[in-house]
Amino acid sequence: MEIQEEKIYTIPFWLLCTSNFLFAASFSMIIPELPDYLAAMGGSEYIGYIIALFTLTAGLSRPFSGKLTDHIGRVPVMAFGSIVCFICGGIYPMVHTVQAFLFLRFIHGMSTGTKPTATAAYVADIIPEHRRGEAQGTLGIFTATGMSIGPSIGSGLANSIGLQAMFYVSSLFALASIVILMKLEETLPKSMKSKFSLKLFKINWNDVFEPKIAPVFLIMILMAFSSGVVVTLLPDTTKLVGWHNKGLYFTIYTIASIFVRFFFSKSSDKHGRIPVLIISCAFLIAAMFLLAFPASALTLIISAILFGISWGFSTPTLAAWTTDLAHKNHMGRAMATMYIALEMGIGIGAFLSGLLYKGFSKMIPLPFFIAGLLASIALVVLLTFRKNWTRNGI
Repeated sequence: MEIQEEKIYTIPFWLLCTSNFLFAASFSMIIPELPDYLAAMGGSEYIGYIIALFTLTAGLSRPFSGKLTDHIGRVPVMAFGSIVCFICGGIYPMVHTVQAFLFLRFIHGMSTGTKPTATAAYVADIIPEHRRGEAQGTLGIFTATGMSIGPSIGSGLANSIGLQAMFYVSSLFALASIVILMKLEETLPKSMKSKFSLKLFKINWNDVFEPKIAPVFLIMILMAFSSGVVVTLLPDTTKLVGWHNKGLYFTIYTIASIFVRFFFSKSSDKHGRIPVLIISCAFLIAAMFLLAFPASALTLIISAILFGISWGFSTPTLAAWTTDLAHKNHMGRAMATMYIALEMGIGIGAFLSGLLYKGFSKMIPLPFFIAGLLASIALVVLLTFRKNWTRNGI
């Protein structure tokens, strides 16, 4: 029995990893090209909304996805997220006005507001507690690879055969993700299942926030701000240094992230969540403050590596920390709370970046400086409370 419990690399786990890879590639594929796509419609001043609206809807979707994950099952909620990606990818080529584009971005955000929540709960169901950090790290390799390959494929397609082809390929990746999910068995026990009902969409405060993971929520939102700044400003920053592929920064940082996940996925299981997060914050601070100086090809490469190392450590650790603290009957709600913090941080970072930037390159360093400050606050919080949180089993 012990041997069976130790086994984590099962067929369902690998299917889940593959589905996550395709899903991540689908929505990230189009990101580097969206600022120019929006600018061509006359919406340059709304560049910050590209990510902000996406993450706003994702955040609003979290309480619903968490509740549905705990009541109707993990697989249906994961499938819904991929379906949204599939549909939206096919609609982008039909959009020709700023208002319609922004509305579509708002709808598209439901994809990442649902699938990752149910995916994290599914992993918690099939992985032993003492190996969840390792499992989240392995799953993250596939997700990060998809997010790395996606922007490069997207920019390559846009430059060679046009934006429409890029959007349609994005849609096809999402469709493949759906097909794989259909081969997964549901892990939510039948005793916990409820029949689908509109009553499940009635949300109260208990469905929005899981207090047991408050420490995760705080650290996540402070660190995630930097991601909102990066995805908003890096496409234009890379143009300033002469990079034609606007997805190159994302590729570099994802490779660094994959390296960390591959070789250090067990680190938080062995050494604890807090020590690993302290290391992650230190790398994130360095990455953001480096971007606060005038950009060059060298500084972008170094920053991308540091940024990737940071998220390679933090993403699986924060997810594993959430499963440590959460009650097994409210795993979906706990994961939704964690992702709400992620979306809030990214959304605020993206919105503030766009608000400050407005197409003026001289304003680019300021949002990165603010991101560095917030990461520094996260580090101080971890150092201040680590004894208390460790004492309570965190």
